[in-house]
Amino acid sequence: MSYTTQKGGCLCESVGYKFNQSNVISAHHCHCKDCQKSTGSGKATILLIPADALEVNGEIKYYSVIGSAGSHISRGFCENCGSPLISFVEENPDIKFIKAGSLDDSSWVSADSNFFSSSASPWSPVDEDIHTFTHNPDFA
Repeated sequence: MSYTTQKGGCLCESVGYKFNQSNVISAHHCHCKDCQKSTGSGKATILLIPADALEVNGEIKYYSVIGSAGSHISRGFCENCGSPLISFVEENPDIKFIKAGSLDDSSWVSADSNFFSSSASPWSPVDEDIHTFTHNPDFA
């Protein structure tokens, strides 16, 4: 099966990225308070992808915080237009989280699960049709 090269980027087109769709590990909705604040929405829909499978053009600025689960999260955005693009857990920089809303075409994205359902807003409820974790999932 041949997979498509997927592209995305920021609103002002200063930053762009691309990757082969076959390299996507999974997709999730995260309802944690940090994702709500950083997206200005009820959740962040993210694609997990190996860092070495992602090609970025342009300058991404990162803002780092200690996340709800205690890890250090770096959230990347365009410093010109502010579009959220790519994040990662500093303790595991080999996996990047692409914000699905920054894709040029996100019609193929299908979320596998919900994270942090415990902090989901009533106006942006979890998708009850997929697996739901009250906090971060434990993949160990």
